[in-house]
Amino acid sequence: MTLNVGIIGLGAMGSDHVKRISERTGGVNLVAVADLNKALVEKYSKKYDAKGYTDGAALIDSPDVDAVMVVTSPDEEHSQFVLKAIEAGKYVFCEKPLMPTVAACQEIIDAETKHGKRLVQVGFMRRYGKGYIEMKKAIDERQFGEPLIIHATHRNYEVPETYDTPMAISNTAVHEADLLHWLLGEDYESGVTFLPKKQTKYTRSNLHDPQIIMLDTKSGVHIDLEVFVNNHMGYDINCEVVCEEGTISLKTPTDVAIKTKFHREDHIPEEFTERFKDAYDNEIQQWVDSVQNDKLTGPSSWDGLIAMATCDALGKSRDEGGIREPIALPEKPALYND
Repeated sequence: MTLNVGIIGLGAMGSDHVKRISERTGGVNLVAVADLNKALVEKYSKKYDAKGYTDGAALIDSPDVDAVMVVTSPDEEHSQFVLKAIEAGKYVFCEKPLMPTVAACQEIIDAETKHGKRLVQVGFMRRYGKGYIEMKKAIDERQFGEPLIIHATHRNYEVPETYDTPMAISNTAVHEADLLHWLLGEDYESGVTFLPKKQTKYTRSNLHDPQIIMLDTKSGVHIDLEVFVNNHMGYDINCEVVCEEGTISLKTPTDVAIKTKFHREDHIPEEFTERFKDAYDNEIQQWVDSVQNDKLTGPSSWDGLIAMATCDALGKSRDEGGIREPIALPEKPALYND
């Protein structure tokens, strides 16, 4: 069986996914693309012989589309397309965040629960990275005893002028908000965000950079996370889990390391599509496979709500001067217990 899918949103991430599913994913045909930008629709529909739409809802309604594989429209627009896909009974892959508010995430959960079947997967692609998969296996099997502390960094070379202080959590730390609760297999108890007085010279009036985040889980594992989005070094993602009998550290993937004249040089990726190319490929292939098997296995709408509830608490802590905030979740529907 070949899955016929449509993509909504043809910006940087959307165009990357268009190429991915057309050239590197098995068992799938790209049959439709949609974007408000007519030039992008014409470009990608012609290149990949797909039907073009300027209305995402029309793409979802098309009988040619079995599933909406990726939703890469602006964050606040995710809901209308995800809800439309649920109403149509079609599987839908939604890039993170599911929605920028807990209430909007809950609306999607309510619609999915009413439908009675999981149809939504959220694009937390780090779960599909080889290093993180190996880390989770070691943690789950307690190969080095109980996890005690996690040290993590999320660093970007630079961000655009439109990127502001809240986005350091809602668009950047949201990855770790999902990933770390998945790695540990437990929910968070509370979180803190504080803004160091000293900032990088590359920041600006609408962005405090860097920011420091701390999270504590229900069992007491302590997490510290540095978010530094104008480091002018590269896309530098690190994670170290400190256990009772050893540490488990993420290694930045690199093809070569150079040593010469008392000097060592390792490559730092420039941006996320380079750093996590294999993770994205694995994520999309596994999503296609799970849809064909009629049972989703990836991050759910519930995971999307957990991440946003965490980000809300961290944002509130930051705005109130670094006060520790509890991270409370609504009752989890039985649909997401599998």
